[in-house]
Amino acid sequence: MLCSAEVSDPSPRLWNVRFAVGKMAHGKQETWTVAVLLITLWLAQDALGKPQFPEQEKDPTFWNTWAQRSLRSALDLQELNKNMAKNLILFLGDGMGVPTITAARILKGQLLGQPGEETQLEMDKFPYVALSKTYNTNAQVPDSAGTATAYLCGVKANEGTLGVSAAAVRSQCNTTQGNEVTSILRWAKDAGKSVGIVTTTRVNHATPSAAYAHCVDRDWYSDGEMPQDALDTGCKDIARQLFENIPNIDVIMGGGRKYMYPKNTSDVEYPMDKKLNGTRRDGRNLVQEWENRMKGKRAHYVWNKSSLLSLNPSNVDCILGLFEPADMPYDLERNQDTDPSLTEMVDVANNILKKNPNGFYLLVEGGRIDHGHHDGKAKHALYETVEMDRAIGRAGLLTSTYDTLTVVTADHSHVFNFGGYTPRGNTIFGLAPMLSDIDQKPFTAILYGNGPGFKLVNGLRENVSTVNYEENNYQAQSAVPLRMETHGGEDVAIFAKGPMAHLLHGVKEQNYIPHAMAYAACIGQNKDHCRFYPNSALGTKPTVLPALLTLAWMVF
Repeated sequence: MLCSAEVSDPSPRLWNVRFAVGKMAHGKQETWTVAVLLITLWLAQDALGKPQFPEQEKDPTFWNTWAQRSLRSALDLQELNKNMAKNLILFLGDGMGVPTITAARILKGQLLGQPGEETQLEMDKFPYVALSKTYNTNAQVPDSAGTATAYLCGVKANEGTLGVSAAAVRSQCNTTQGNEVTSILRWAKDAGKSVGIVTTTRVNHATPSAAYAHCVDRDWYSDGEMPQDALDTGCKDIARQLFENIPNIDVIMGGGRKYMYPKNTSDVEYPMDKKLNGTRRDGRNLVQEWENRMKGKRAHYVWNKSSLLSLNPSNVDCILGLFEPADMPYDLERNQDTDPSLTEMVDVANNILKKNPNGFYLLVEGGRIDHGHHDGKAKHALYETVEMDRAIGRAGLLTSTYDTLTVVTADHSHVFNFGGYTPRGNTIFGLAPMLSDIDQKPFTAILYGNGPGFKLVNGLRENVSTVNYEENNYQAQSAVPLRMETHGGEDVAIFAKGPMAHLLHGVKEQNYIPHAMAYAACIGQNKDHCRFYPNSALGTKPTVLPALLTLAWMVF
């Protein structure tokens, strides 16, 4: 395979230098002759063949018509949607920086047999876009805990801390009390809405935890991960807070089973794997406690896909779904018979929550985008992004922009990028169409600034033509060696549609997001304007007000 011309490659202009360079690596005498002949041949084929883009794009009318259609859509936005948001949905792509979005867009198109660049993600269709400044109070390049506190609780915080202000210090238990801050999920629950959390990570991981927990250390998943002095001081682990801080979160779905069970309790799905046993030192079975508390209610605990999809959401008011001992598997590796996809979880969650006449708040995290990048495994990160986009599309079909505000954003970026003057339609996981002019070796379009993909062979950069760089777990080359790739510090995108979506525009501090969403839904601290909403039950509709004033004048 490494020495083939790979005629099935979706990028005709890739040049497929692997054959030539592969022979170069083996020291064959005909190396340069073969390389030059092959490259000349491919260049000639490219020059004489058909353009590597749709024929219609040669006609200026195509671009002018497209632009005019976009212009008409933009003009329609002058009529702002100022309805009250009955429902709120936040999709959070963990680590989904702008380069990740662009690369995922191309991947989505290529999976559909298209060049990719012209494809639209579901989030691309949202009419309003802003930028979010992601820094933590004590970190230029943030972590997922401090950022989650910002976009869920409305205040910036220190890295590593959840649901507490910047006055709290990481790992110092005695700085928790008095510094707690509440989340938009809590505001929604207090307003009588149903609330839900769906994630592909552990349900007590950084992003979902900030919705319900107040914890000075994101790693305190259960009491088994906490230092004794923190327990003695009275701090609670995150898993415990999931069930105690906000009673009756209506929908909880993701991974994290092992943190709910007593230490050494065998996992229901993997009973022979001791690493996946329960971790709790206090002997509590939090799942059983939840089931006992929910007796007499239409509540269900499920741990596999078949049990989840067998439920009729019309007959379910509360669900606890824990599908893995820790994080859920990457979508590329998911057992489709036992583990639900993010889209399937979102579908069930939406159908359960929408029964509340007061509406709902739903937090959805595509959490393993981040893990793929940390591992240097761009293929996993991008497939996770495409799956989250699929879930965004599904939610859009189940809701209406008339009364549902949907926001898509990220907590932070990564030092991930792609380049190298790749031609149109180049497979996103493929090679750049050139050799390095320094070491005369090929390189993939996708690269990381740092991470585990840094490899030297005999003191020189690894020749990627000797490995399968399109394999699922391939670690893209990086400039600096690290066991784990790091976050990036640049701004991330915010996409919004629905009531008051226009409030998300320009460049904003990340903690602005829940304030704008709460304003749209008349929850939290901004309620004075609510009586003027045209679709609000909190006040008189403007269309009725003149008649009432006239009647009052006649009476008095």
